[in-house]
Amino acid sequence: MIDRKQAFILMKKYIKNQNLLQQSLVAEAILRKIAKILGKDEEMWGLTGLLFNIDYEYTSDEPEKRGIFASQILEGLLPENCLKAIKSNNYPYLDYVPSSSLDKSLVATAAISNFLITFLHSTPIKNISDLNINMIKDELNYSNSETVNLKRRILLCNDIGIDLKEFIQISINALKELSDKI
Repeated sequence: MIDRKQAFILMKKYIKNQNLLQQSLVAEAILRKIAKILGKDEEMWGLTGLLFNIDYEYTSDEPEKRGIFASQILEGLLPENCLKAIKSNNYPYLDYVPSSSLDKSLVATAAISNFLITFLHSTPIKNISDLNINMIKDELNYSNSETVNLKRRILLCNDIGIDLKEFIQISINALKELSDKI
């Protein structure tokens, strides 16, 4: 089983894009918080979030391979349920429907972490501490195809018993805790 230090080194080996690195760190922090709320294994959930993007730069032109390649890289390093969650995150292209709380949490977390990183890089906000729920909810309600798809994924938080407002707050809190690293 891989530990956090080894997972971080592995992530940095495969991910070079700064936004993807940031998204992975945010996803890790959010999943740790959700695992704690749900009484799940915080370490495994965090590692799943940290490593879910590991194959993105290698499969971005072949989305049907995303998640499969990550699972091959991570075989024997993460438990099977974590590998299934990583594959489930790519459910539009793969035959892995998000069914477990980890699967659904990762899909929602991957979407919100992507959204938050993109939002921070595209707005004049200088300080992460200025982020708030209403700001994020308003931006999520902006209707374009990318935002609608992200919101659909984010709303899987409801399936794990966390409403959208609470999920956004958990995500903002995780991001704020990482403000010195991103």
